[in-house]
Amino acid sequence: MHLSLSQSATSDTLLIPVIQNDHLVNTLSNLAPTVGLPASTLEADFKADAKEVLPIYQPNGRKTYLIGLGKTPGINEWFRTFRKFFYDQKNRLPQHVGVDLRLHGPDAIEGVVLGAYGGGYDLKLYQTDKPESPIFYSENGQLSLLVDDPTTQADALRRAEAIALTQRQIMDLMNAPSNYKTPQTLADWAVASGRQHGYSVRVLNKAQIEQEGLQALLAVNRGSDHEPVFIIAEYKPEHAPNAKKVGLVGKGITFDTGGISIKPSANMHMMKSDMGGAAAVLGTLEVAAKLKLPVHLIGIVPSTENMVDGSATKPGDVIGSYLGKTIEVIDTDAEGRIILADGLGYMVRNYGPDVLIDLATLTGSVIATLGYHAAGLFTNNDELAEALSRAATQTGERVWRLPLWDVYAEDIRSDVADLKNFSGKPMAGAISAGKFLEVFTENHPAWVHLDIAGTAFGDTEFGSQKNGTGFGIRLLIDWLRTL
Repeated sequence: MHLSLSQSATSDTLLIPVIQNDHLVNTLSNLAPTVGLPASTLEADFKADAKEVLPIYQPNGRKTYLIGLGKTPGINEWFRTFRKFFYDQKNRLPQHVGVDLRLHGPDAIEGVVLGAYGGGYDLKLYQTDKPESPIFYSENGQLSLLVDDPTTQADALRRAEAIALTQRQIMDLMNAPSNYKTPQTLADWAVASGRQHGYSVRVLNKAQIEQEGLQALLAVNRGSDHEPVFIIAEYKPEHAPNAKKVGLVGKGITFDTGGISIKPSANMHMMKSDMGGAAAVLGTLEVAAKLKLPVHLIGIVPSTENMVDGSATKPGDVIGSYLGKTIEVIDTDAEGRIILADGLGYMVRNYGPDVLIDLATLTGSVIATLGYHAAGLFTNNDELAEALSRAATQTGERVWRLPLWDVYAEDIRSDVADLKNFSGKPMAGAISAGKFLEVFTENHPAWVHLDIAGTAFGDTEFGSQKNGTGFGIRLLIDWLRTL
């Protein structure tokens, strides 16, 4: 599919988004001559509710769709509305489709482009009898965005396409089953992306991980036949020597059985997506490099499976870590924070970032607190919390701040080691996990932990069960652009 900006409509099918505001009657009156219908008919049949669609066929064969956006839509509403439209209509659309955005700003461009690519996403990655792709999503498909001034909107289009293409790859990674996605698969993806987009990637194998003393990662890996990897990706802008240095650390568990503290079978199949934090980090590095953002980015992904065999770490074991701190393993299903301990420690000691952010599908507790609509945000830095919250509001990838008060540190005190990985209490689990991670940041003054367990995979038009969303990439890119 090719994207373009235009000042005139040349496609056979035109999409006209309409906002449900106080000017709706006037908007429909102005549209009446364009679509060849009386204004009274439009007013009766179209209310511009969110995701409402009114198809209009004209005698010359031209087709126009009025698409409702509801009241005060943000980028996420544009994105979800157009994703549903393109998914529902993809087999009916011609090769060339136009969208009239002359009454809307750059946010609309990003939402429409993300929606168009999202609507064509194919979740059936391994189906053998897949039908031929719709003509609109073929190599010759074309999406034209009608704007008043293509020159001023070119950056918005470039940014939207960069995010959309990377996000689609990230969703493929998240939705791949674990027999097609091992830790080495993530490493190979990162290396290929770095070569293509001009950033460096170094992958530590098991021997190098042992040499570096990343003992926490090795402890989680003990039950798996697949060796762990430790991915270090770095993007340096060419013409910004004083750029802020941002460190991103992502949890890369490619499958999580829970280990000896094994999970119930009912939803274990979704644990193929337990590398959502790693996906967000890798995707953000690629998009930042494609857009040549003036920020110095380092991404670290500790990756392994969490499996069960005779060598697996047991509840009650005491393990080491990169920083030398000892960890009593109370629950082997709290493995994400264990591997992040090594990722955070390695980042702080070796790169000294100005800002440190980790992302992980970490706890069921955050889902019990916030549901599937927001990620938990943990930090003691008010300025960072506000900046990321603004980016969350802008992109629709919502976050909600939860406390990191020192009183919660009592939950991770161990009798036999420096700390334990699980409180054992049926409350405040996301917070105690955050307090655990805080220990391995060495009191970094600008650290943020994002628990994305409820947002990294969700319900969509193209799946009957939860699937990967790519959450975090748009949020982080929007925030990075403000630095």
